[in-house]
Amino acid sequence: MRKIVSLLIIVLVASCAYHTKGADGKSGKDGETVKPVITQEAIKASMEYLASDDLNGRATGSVGIEKAAVFIETYLKTNNITPYFETYRDSFKLNDLDGYNIVGMVEGNDPKLKDEFIILGGHYDHIGKGKIVEGDSIANGANDDASGTIAAMEFGKYFAQSKTNKRSILITLYDAEEMGLKGSAHLAAKLNEKGINAYTMINFEMIGVPRAQDKTMAYMSGFERSNFAETLNRYAGKEVIGFFPKAKGFNLFMRSDNFPFYEELNIPAHAISTFDFSNFDYYHHVDDEADKMDYAHMVNFIEKMIPALEGMMNAPTKEVILKDE
Repeated sequence: MRKIVSLLIIVLVASCAYHTKGADGKSGKDGETVKPVITQEAIKASMEYLASDDLNGRATGSVGIEKAAVFIETYLKTNNITPYFETYRDSFKLNDLDGYNIVGMVEGNDPKLKDEFIILGGHYDHIGKGKIVEGDSIANGANDDASGTIAAMEFGKYFAQSKTNKRSILITLYDAEEMGLKGSAHLAAKLNEKGINAYTMINFEMIGVPRAQDKTMAYMSGFERSNFAETLNRYAGKEVIGFFPKAKGFNLFMRSDNFPFYEELNIPAHAISTFDFSNFDYYHHVDDEADKMDYAHMVNFIEKMIPALEGMMNAPTKEVILKDE
């Protein structure tokens, strides 16, 4: 009982540690449009739970990832993000293991455009145990990919509160990414079978640490496969998403959870990351922990992405299109 109460307190902190402001940046007044403000406190609260030792590295089929799933479900419910299916869980089997994607929806506010979906996501599983360092064997997976999971959750909370999205949004958190994109592949196939009218998909992958100051804040895998980055940057009013020359060599487009959606739904689907293999030494390492994350950077990234996403979500036509690489 004590553990359940503690979890609820953490979710409430993560959900409520923000305030609203009017267009003038001050507290909202009567008749004034107010929007949520992203806070380091909320992000840190989520991170310190999802990347805690208590979750034991969030391996698929483990007790730890079940705790993570319950945390995410509670967060979505608390923030009025409704289940897309009958429940938040999209369940699947991997041999004798049970896997669960978590899927929530923020309905669009336009009578026609709400039938089109923007898919935002990140994988909430990790590898469980890693090479032992100073007695520590738990691969906590803070940057990989609690950071991307939390970003997707924060976007869901923001739009559920602000109601500034004309198109509908799916918040999708994937299990079994570390086992070969199994969770996202299952969900993409299920959505395809359901006949979803999906417009675009963004997978947030490792956004917990900043890049060097002479580089763009983030980069997009498969940059030349669509005009997605160009469109987001236009609405952001600056170059937030850049080109990463090594992305193709590392095969990043096909190695992350965007790829099954690209294959199944034939839509622009990319991963956005701020980890570029030079700015964080703890990939799949036991020191990928909450205290290594840069929360000011995470807030900055999410804030920069909100107008970019809003512009794309609210455009009267589908501006983002696939093109030959």
